[in-house]
Amino acid sequence: MVQTAKPVAGVRPAATTFVTGDFPRRRLLILALSSLAGFLLTVVWSAEFVDQTIGDNVADSMLGHHAKGTPIAGIMAGFAFAFATGVAGTFTACNVAVFGALAPLVGQPTTARGRMLQVVKPLAWLSAGMLTVSAAYGVIVGLVGTHMPQFSTATARTGFSPRMVQSMVVFGLIGLVMIALGLAALGLIPDPMARITARFPNAPMILMGVLIGGFLIGRPFGLFRQMFRDAAESHNPFYGALAFALQSLGNIVIMAVLFLLMALIAGPCLQRWIAAKPGRAATLVAVAFLVAGVFTLLYWDVRILARREMIWYPVAPWA
Repeated sequence: MVQTAKPVAGVRPAATTFVTGDFPRRRLLILALSSLAGFLLTVVWSAEFVDQTIGDNVADSMLGHHAKGTPIAGIMAGFAFAFATGVAGTFTACNVAVFGALAPLVGQPTTARGRMLQVVKPLAWLSAGMLTVSAAYGVIVGLVGTHMPQFSTATARTGFSPRMVQSMVVFGLIGLVMIALGLAALGLIPDPMARITARFPNAPMILMGVLIGGFLIGRPFGLFRQMFRDAAESHNPFYGALAFALQSLGNIVIMAVLFLLMALIAGPCLQRWIAAKPGRAATLVAVAFLVAGVFTLLYWDVRILARREMIWYPVAPWA
């Protein structure tokens, strides 16, 4: 049993990319369980394991040498390093949320070619939003150089470096945006994208790309900081733009390939499963955004305070 959309004042009700208008019945239960899952993920998540065991090993394998600590020798080496570190940082909460939320889009056309074309378009708009943010940030880094807050490792009396404050602000905002999208997918709040989507139907996908590109602005991943320092010290905005764009492309390439394969192989089955109960599409979208949004907000703006011994927060022994 599903509930239909309630009209938003001044906006003609219409299905958008992430708000279908068919809401599941137990919306509050979905909200509670998704929030709990996001919270529990912050308890067990080990950034050291993800960055060092997974990220560093992936980058080392792709580059053919020990990436961390090895100087980036030249522009072409910088481009290779940027793409490899992007691939190494693939499985972030934002990536998983975005591609999880895209699942209901696959499988509607009856032919394999049609299904592939159906998912290539949203991926293209997502890439446009992502590359705009990452390339623009690369230009800024190349121009401003070592004066950027993300370059600084100085720690204030409060125990927070400018780099950490920037990360908390950026990831906190990303988390709030994803939570809002999850609540809208469940119909618990009006769709914040309704007005702009009515004029620009691809706006939700551009926003998803902006969120992924925004990870560059806050990311503390050691290998990314190495690339950031290289771009900042080069004082070359064109190099910064291309390096950061390649880093973002590397960040989504594995997820994009998996998404295309899902559309090609499992698309029809997934679409039949979703069509059996229209509220399932909203559930998939909402769970993806809420779990990732709650995780991002709590991990970067609450658990960080616990690491500075300002509050108590439950953390697994290995985390």
